[in-house]
Amino acid sequence: MSYYQADEKPLGLVQKVLRFHWAVAILVSAVCGVGFLMLYSVAGGDWDPWASRQMVRFAMGMAVMAVVAMVHVKVWRALTPIAYLVGLGLLVAVEVAGVTGMGAQRWIDVGFMQLQPSEVMKIALVMALARYYDWLGRDRVSHPLWLIPPLLLIAVPMLLVLKQPDLGTALLLAGGGVVVMWLAGVSIWYFIVAGGSAAGLVWAVFESRGTDWQIIKDYQFRRIDVFLDPSKDPLGAGYHITQSKIAFGSGGVSGRGFMQGTQARLDFLPESHTDFIFTALAEQFGFAGTATLLGLYGLIILFCTISMISNRNRFGALMTGGLTATFFFFFAVNMAMVMGLAPVVGVPLPLVSYGGSALLVLLLAFGLIQSAHVHRPRQG
Repeated sequence: MSYYQADEKPLGLVQKVLRFHWAVAILVSAVCGVGFLMLYSVAGGDWDPWASRQMVRFAMGMAVMAVVAMVHVKVWRALTPIAYLVGLGLLVAVEVAGVTGMGAQRWIDVGFMQLQPSEVMKIALVMALARYYDWLGRDRVSHPLWLIPPLLLIAVPMLLVLKQPDLGTALLLAGGGVVVMWLAGVSIWYFIVAGGSAAGLVWAVFESRGTDWQIIKDYQFRRIDVFLDPSKDPLGAGYHITQSKIAFGSGGVSGRGFMQGTQARLDFLPESHTDFIFTALAEQFGFAGTATLLGLYGLIILFCTISMISNRNRFGALMTGGLTATFFFFFAVNMAMVMGLAPVVGVPLPLVSYGGSALLVLLLAFGLIQSAHVHRPRQG
């Protein structure tokens, strides 16, 4: 159950500011700064149309992070069921009145931006699982009966996201959910069985190709084919990854120089402001630039993990761990995708790629991590 000292006095605003995890906030700002720089570059040295809008959203998002951090984590725990239901409602709304783009129906037009509900669900799902295991007694965590609710909490939004279709985000939902279950103490044998089942599902996916019960879309099969052998269709389905590898190779150790990347500048590199922005970074700044960005990401993960370990509030710790894992999977999948180590699944680079709802929701997530850190139970 959650741990709070009975005589713990509420923190004042100054105390909250002092307990704010400034290292995480600075690192997040630094990564966003890399994003502004790259969006300026891929636009040909112009703040419009991407960098200026991203900077405005960053300012809004940092304000959201600060406000969320100042609110006690108990409040966010209480609001978790509402957050989850709102997330599900938005996913259903996508099916009814969603905006279609690039062959997928994933967005809702809210006037000032295109909201992607699956981004909201990444946070809501982690919160829901954290609250569930905070409520559930530790002696019941691995009981088969008590595994049904969390599996349903994960499966329902996953199926809705897969229907859009958005395989990448569905995998991120599953990854974040599984990590929360593991951190909560679910027996490792369940994960071993699940791994075996996943292998069987992969086999079934390939066996279903061309049948009436085909599990995934044809374009997703083409992505897998191209992942295994991009030369099969270098000017079609294999074009993205082929151009991405050329850009990576041309970057070398130190890169071609800022705004000197020919693949991105001459539009050979597709979606250079979103999914393939990491490739544009590699071409311009080489291994040194990509290693620097990876180091910033690594430090964010490290500080958030330390915060999780030191937090004696179970809900706060599980929420921090789940959101940190989701963030890790986010950038790991994108990097693997653009380097040809994983199929192209349309996952942007967090805090760097252009995208309003993704950036705002990520900063909201870091606000929740900050709230858990600021209001963690004190010693003594």
